[in-house]
Amino acid sequence: MDPIVARLAEVKSRIAAAEREAERAAGDVTLVAVSKTFSADEVRPAVQAGQRVFGENRVQEAQGKWPALKAEFPDIELRLIGPLQSNKTREAVALFDVIETVDRDKLAAELSRETARQGHSPRLYVQVNTGLEPQKAGIAPREAAAFVARCRAVHGLSIEGLMCIPPAEGNPGPHFALLAGIAREAGVERLSMGMSGDYELAIAFGASSVRVGSAIFGHR
Repeated sequence: MDPIVARLAEVKSRIAAAEREAERAAGDVTLVAVSKTFSADEVRPAVQAGQRVFGENRVQEAQGKWPALKAEFPDIELRLIGPLQSNKTREAVALFDVIETVDRDKLAAELSRETARQGHSPRLYVQVNTGLEPQKAGIAPREAAAFVARCRAVHGLSIEGLMCIPPAEGNPGPHFALLAGIAREAGVERLSMGMSGDYELAIAFGASSVRVGSAIFGHR
């Protein structure tokens, strides 16, 4: 068996076990296979094994990799999980099915204009910087619920969920709990949280989707 396919199966098995442990319905959690820095040929075994949801960090890299694969496998869902520059909004709206990194009013306004222009509306998540780390994108936790409300009322955007990337050091559990609390306050239902090292814990805290890269594709 291809090593990527074997690791993909292992991750799916562990997600299923974590769902059972958390007394959640089977299939409740979406696996986002993070394919950033891997070529289309490297990603293809996962697609052929049935994986359909993928995450990319950069618009330009995704443009060079995914249009041909999406033409071949039309049911692929592509998610942008890296920061989005306002000047890349047009390309992002055209390519991605989900944008998980909405974090400022300027970007929300650009997304509103571009979705109207293209007649295509990717599903949107607000990224929350739960650790208040200056090097990371994301809106501050205390501002997140109000920002979601502005996205809806001012920019006319439908916000599906929240996303976070906890600090690399320390226990991610409090960050997952914080995001879940903000989601309840903001009235959103979906939580994108958990990566290769902590996705089972994220599922226990209510993750709707987990973003797993190295545990599937290996280290970059």
